[in-house]
Amino acid sequence: MGDQLKIAMICHPSYGGSGVVASELGLALAERGHVVHFVSHSLPFRVAGGLRNVFFHEVDVSSYPLFKYPPYSQALAARLVDLSREAHLDILHAHYAIPHAVAAYLCRQILGTSRPAIVTTLHGTDITLVGIDKSFYEITRFGIRQSDAVTAVSRHLADATRERFDREVPIRVIPNFVDLVKFSPERRNGVLRAAHAPGGELLVGHLSNFRPVKRTRDVIRIFHLLQKEVPCRLLMMGDGIDLEPCRYLADELGVSRHVTFLGPVERVDELLPQLDLFLLPSELESFGLAALEAMACGVPVISTRTGGIPEVVEDGVSGLLCDVGEVECMAEIAASLVGDPPRLRAMQVAARKRAAELFPKDRIVGMYEELYGEVLRR
Repeated sequence: MGDQLKIAMICHPSYGGSGVVASELGLALAERGHVVHFVSHSLPFRVAGGLRNVFFHEVDVSSYPLFKYPPYSQALAARLVDLSREAHLDILHAHYAIPHAVAAYLCRQILGTSRPAIVTTLHGTDITLVGIDKSFYEITRFGIRQSDAVTAVSRHLADATRERFDREVPIRVIPNFVDLVKFSPERRNGVLRAAHAPGGELLVGHLSNFRPVKRTRDVIRIFHLLQKEVPCRLLMMGDGIDLEPCRYLADELGVSRHVTFLGPVERVDELLPQLDLFLLPSELESFGLAALEAMACGVPVISTRTGGIPEVVEDGVSGLLCDVGEVECMAEIAASLVGDPPRLRAMQVAARKRAAELFPKDRIVGMYEELYGEVLRR
């Protein structure tokens, strides 16, 4: 659409998929000439300062002694009220039903108007974990119902939301996307790769927020079995509560000298192209953005047959899938793949092709623009 929109992108500044998608979407919309205001308690990690049409608004939360816990939802709603009045916002785009969609609804009630419009994007854990908790179920359903439009990042998540919350709420599937210039096999760098695999070993990687649902210890177990078959090294990118347990397990299995824990990595687009395989043995993924970014770099994905992953990774073509917890299966298929260079090369090409054909940035950002236009015309 041609008209400039003023959009508040309300998100967690997390290392996980929802924070990445919100950041990349906001930046892409700003590139298209829209004015984007990121609203969160800290700057989303992929958003740099000083960008054209991009602004950041920090949510200050009072530590008044009366409150046992900081009232973030109320502080966020108040910040959105002020911003709506100052910037004349058209869209409040909430990433997660709670607290963001609920805060957006409260903002609009305070303003006493039907605008700005509320668009809520569901990413997964707000539905599969938080939303089904009895403490949050009704408020999650309320946030979904009060939104002017609801999107989900996969068919699996859309179906799960309808099943658990409301079969009557229309949910549009708009998948995550990838920047095919930024994430590209052409960024493979022999010097950078040699820094992590100095002996020319197979280079395997994992990227996540190290929450239990990611099963990061399974990554270590898979690598332990794989390195018995082929010389390899493992890059663990990210941070979270399971980081230290992964370190301990690597020590226990005797593979720690072959594993590099990099912590949070800002430029994952530089590291992913150096990999030969990407491991994602998650318990559940509503989409699997890290897998998509690896595929865009021409890196085949070894993952689990769960959630939205089969919508991203075509089993046997752009990657290989096993059931959750089947560590031996994932190690075996990984070893088999790298032991067959023509098949590995074909899968590298297919991974890039699938990312380019199904999840290109421009097409999917355009889908959001179309949705914004629809809700504003109602």
